Amino acid sequence: MERIDKILALHNFGSRKEVGALIRKGGVTVNGSPVKKADEKIDPEKDEIRVLGEPVTLRRHVVLMMNKPGGVLSASRDPKAETVVDLLEPELYRRGLFPAGRLDKDTEGLLILTDDGDLAHRMLAPKSHVYKLYQARLDKPATREDAALFAQGLHAGELECLPAELILGDDPCEVQVRIREGKFHQIKRMFHAVGKEVVYLKRLAIGNLKLDPALELGQTRLLSEEELTKIFE
Repeated sequence: MERIDKILALHNFGSRKEVGALIRKGGVTVNGSPVKKADEKIDPEKDEIRVLGEPVTLRRHVVLMMNKPGGVLSASRDPKAETVVDLLEPELYRRGLFPAGRLDKDTEGLLILTDDGDLAHRMLAPKSHVYKLYQARLDKPATREDAALFAQGLHAGELECLPAELILGDDPCEVQVRIREGKFHQIKRMFHAVGKEVVYLKRLAIGNLKLDPALELGQTRLLSEEELTKIFE
């Protein structure tokens, strides 16, 4: 059983305050009867919800996009440190949410949170060929030789990396990297193997899903079905 205002806020019908106002105006019904209180609990698996007369199709799983800030762990919970789940607004929180793939504690950018294990597995499996695009700032200029080594597949100590794309720009210390793996500190270790250190790292995209530029650091929003498909394009 879940609160009706939380369910509707999670499905983009407004904030919980806005949903509450809609309920007070008689705009929400459950099984044909008007909802009287915003904190009324319903069974989303069985009850029929209508908003302004239109039926609401509830999602079985939640998929969220976060603009992860630095200094926060990509984890569901930690007894000693703040996690990405701790940053969620109450209307977006759902039991079982976890980050699908991780970003290092000091790395910023696009992070997917979901309660759908099958989706996370599909997204992270190397055979799915889902590439991730990162922006990196280096302490030394990257070179075409570095790009050639990335394209061949690097050996970074004990780490063997699949071929990756190193994209050079006007400023050789500001580069982009496309990889389809997510091994521990992978990009930092790849650059370390060619004599550079990463001083700033941000994930810009997963597949064809790009980080929403309207999201401030630490902000999160629900992904649409259309956006979800872009991950696998």
